[in-house]
Amino acid sequence: MKFISTRGQTEPHSFTQALAVGLAPDGGLFLPEHLPDIAPRLGGWGNLSYADLCTEFLAIFATDIPDEVLNRIVHRSYAHFTHPQIAPLQSLDVRTSVLELFHGPTLAFKDFALQLLGNLYEYQGGLSGRSINVLGATSGDTGAAAIHGLLGKPRSAVFMLYPEGRISPLQERQMTCTGADNIHALAIDGSFDDAQRIIKSIFNDHTFSQRHRLSAVNSINLVRVLAQCVYYLYAWLQLSVTDRRRVEFVVPTGNFGNIFAGWLLAEMGVPILGFKLATNQNDILHRLFTTGEYRIGTVQPSLAPSMDIQVASNFERFLYYQLGGDTTQVRQVMHTLQTTGTYQFAHFDHSTLSTSRATDADITSNLRRVYETYGYIIDPHTACAFQDLHPDRLSIILATAHPAKFPAAIGAAIKQEPTHAALEDLKLRLVVKHRLPADEAAIKAFIAARAV
Repeated sequence: MKFISTRGQTEPHSFTQALAVGLAPDGGLFLPEHLPDIAPRLGGWGNLSYADLCTEFLAIFATDIPDEVLNRIVHRSYAHFTHPQIAPLQSLDVRTSVLELFHGPTLAFKDFALQLLGNLYEYQGGLSGRSINVLGATSGDTGAAAIHGLLGKPRSAVFMLYPEGRISPLQERQMTCTGADNIHALAIDGSFDDAQRIIKSIFNDHTFSQRHRLSAVNSINLVRVLAQCVYYLYAWLQLSVTDRRRVEFVVPTGNFGNIFAGWLLAEMGVPILGFKLATNQNDILHRLFTTGEYRIGTVQPSLAPSMDIQVASNFERFLYYQLGGDTTQVRQVMHTLQTTGTYQFAHFDHSTLSTSRATDADITSNLRRVYETYGYIIDPHTACAFQDLHPDRLSIILATAHPAKFPAAIGAAIKQEPTHAALEDLKLRLVVKHRLPADEAAIKAFIAARAV
């Protein structure tokens, strides 16, 4: 299978080529040249383990990786998850279940893709003998998961930008207390959107990017999206026939990558009734889907900091399908958004997608309500998804992080601060980070001096 750019000005890439570069050379995002129909395979996948299901699904796309190699990489990627089911589905009541995506090494859903990505990078490096420098931006969990996916791996370095003072202290410690020489945590004086803008600009400097063998680890890398499709599929396969017909996945999201993975899976023939996009008070996506207007505003720091985003990079992939694959129109819309910060869509068909918005007060209220009703503790991002649930559907809420990563917000709501042994150990380690301005030249100079 080949992969094409949303902007239509890049030659089709193989799976491993798209993996290696991340962002398409024309500035667009990679997508499969065609979407497979996986409906005929669903009957045979029902009893597979998580790793086996992931192998079967990815084999459709990773056609240039030998089957036995892919199988080995996938099983290695999920070997360090602490729950035997990898992504267990917890029922709270007949209308509400939680898909727990926090049993990986960094206690966040990003581990599902980034453990895999790290092992794929290692495989590529072993074949070519070339080093790789992974560049990314994070509003919280992506950074830690990417770092732990490549921690200490040969021929690799990680440069991770994050907004100084705008992620939780424990999220920061997961990035800055590794003690590994190949990890560089860059705290910039700005927002996540500033970090993401710098990353995209650096990748669009093809001379610099190629000289330093840069690869994207953010959700602009298609492999991350494909890996995240699997936990939707795994959860759906666990449901009864009746529940499969009434299920709606409720997804806390800021960058549109997590919910796009589910939507894309449905486009491949999995009959999922709907998706709800749950935002916090930085509600650009909620406003887009309710008014048809995409308007970039100012980021408001919130109790759910990983969702404090105003530029949802994965929206471009959804836009490509909305515009019927017309890459000229995609380029026109993205140019308008980048130059004016706004775009009004005349026709915006999103019949399978609904949205909700949760303020900080809503987050606190939902944390308390879920604990008092079910005796179940959720993190602040997952709390956004408990807003305005559909009364006639089975809501499967994606729990995106372990609550112990956000003790202050949870303690304020329920007078308890959850803990986790891995996080407690971090509190004893030395923080190593590099404070830099939100300036492309400064970031480039840092990378050039330390790239492997």
